[in-house]
Formats: sequence, structure tokens, C-alpha cells
Amino acid sequence: MTFEHKTGFTNENGYSYWPAPAKLNLELRILGRRDDGYHELQTLFQLLDIGDEIWIKPNDSGMVTLDSAYDEVPSDDNLIIKAAKSLAPFKKDSDGADIHLNKHLPSGAGLGGGSSDAATTLIALNQLWDLQLDNETLCEIGARLGADVPVFVNGKTAWAEGIGEILSETSVPEKWYLIVYPDVKINTSKIFSHEALTRDNKPIKLRATRTEASLELGYNAFEPLVAELYPEVGEAIDFLNNFGKATLTGTGSCVFLTFDNEREVRKIAALCKQRWLTLTARGIDTSPLV
Repeated sequence: MTFEHKTGFTNENGYSYWPAPAKLNLELRILGRRDDGYHELQTLFQLLDIGDEIWIKPNDSGMVTLDSAYDEVPSDDNLIIKAAKSLAPFKKDSDGADIHLNKHLPSGAGLGGGSSDAATTLIALNQLWDLQLDNETLCEIGARLGADVPVFVNGKTAWAEGIGEILSETSVPEKWYLIVYPDVKINTSKIFSHEALTRDNKPIKLRATRTEASLELGYNAFEPLVAELYPEVGEAIDFLNNFGKATLTGTGSCVFLTFDNEREVRKIAALCKQRWLTLTARGIDTSPLV
């Protein structure tokens, strides 16, 4: 599942390769709820060296097609198609593409799969269709598709504030991560609107993520509520806590542990694979798209 090809590699069928990396939220705090219903957040996005894989072949039909074994989301509702359609005002009528998705990341897991797929589609088609849109414009388009999309467009590990739209690039000590998926999909809107959700976290400062203090991060405001509403997630947290500090990522169901090296992470992964879909990944500061 680690990316095997370089960005832009073209196979014998004329499809070029575009990675869509996963992410973890190493910290996720809710500072309050605004009058418009959105929540003020602080979160640290860590990019990973694993993710989905997208293959694209441009055509001059003006149409965009999506082919994938992944069928949990209807094609027209897939963020890949929505991302391609969002570029309509900037492309020629003849600009089209056939897209193939190799879906490796589980949905509803908190790994950013759909958002990353959308960002990769924007970046790839911007190049393949020669639209010459700058990064700021792509981020603005991406933000309308989903709050996490701009992080993947920027392609850097980042500290996010506001409702997730205020990004500051940062660096995190390189670590390895063990991720388990308890095979449940979290209803994000249900969690955000739940009356029991903690919404008064104290803010922390960005400089804490630039030092060894980053190793002490690992708070997710959604974790207690998700663990209560979805017992499978609570079971995974309890099990992983035997080997370190287990943390929920995003508003999904995946739980992760942090390790200093690959040997340690694979040793514990062998135990987890008997019960859950288990992923191992290395943290990266820069996306392979960049």
C-alpha cells in the first residue's frame, strides 16, 4: 500500500499515476461553536506514506469517467468526480479524463481518504489539462469540497485553526504509526451535533508542535464520545493502550499508536491483524505530490 510509483509515471495504457496520501490528526481540540454552527478547531495534520492511488488518462471528449472496485459511494457523489466538475469553469469544453481509483483506505475512518482523493484530482487535472491554476485557487476550490481538502492540496504537514481553513506549515519528528480500523463508519454530523461533545478545550500554541513537546500531543476531543457511541472503537482503544497511548484520528473510527521505528510498529501490528484491518505507516512532512 506504500506508494510504488512516482507522481506522473505513465503506464503502457497511457494512464499517469497520482498518489493520494492519508493523514492522521495528532491533536484535535474544539475551542467552541460559532453562531453559524461551525466549530472553532485546532488540529495537527500528519501526512503518511500510504494512501489511495489514482490513475488518469486525459481525453478530448469533454467527459470525466471514474472506474473503481470501490462502490460504497455512487460515482456522481464521489469526491473525485465532484473535484473534476469543480474545474469546469476553467477547462476547455473538450477537456476530459478517464480516472481509475485504487481504493486502499477504508471510508469513515478519519484518514482523509475522500478529501485526499479530491485534492489529488484537482492537482492532477490542473496539470494534465494545463489549466495553470495557482495553489491558492486550488485550495479555495478544494475548501468547497471538504474542510480537509486544502491540507492535501498544500501537501505539507500542517497546524490548522479556525474551522480548519487557517493552515500553518510545521514539522513533526519522523515517527511510525500503527493504525487499526474497527470496521465501523462514524456519522460525522451526528458526532459534531451531539450535546455531550466537549466544546471548551483550551487552545495550545503552534510553537509546541515545533519542539519535542509534539511528542506529548495525542488529544482528540471526539474520542470519549466516539468510544461511548461506538463500542468497537472503545475496544480498540483499550487494547492498544496496552502498548502505548492510543489516539482517535479525526472524527473517524481509526485508532493509532506512535512508534520510534518500524521494527516496533510491526511487532504490535502482528497482534492486531488477528482482530482488525491493520495499517502501518511512516509520517512524512511533504506529500509525494509535491
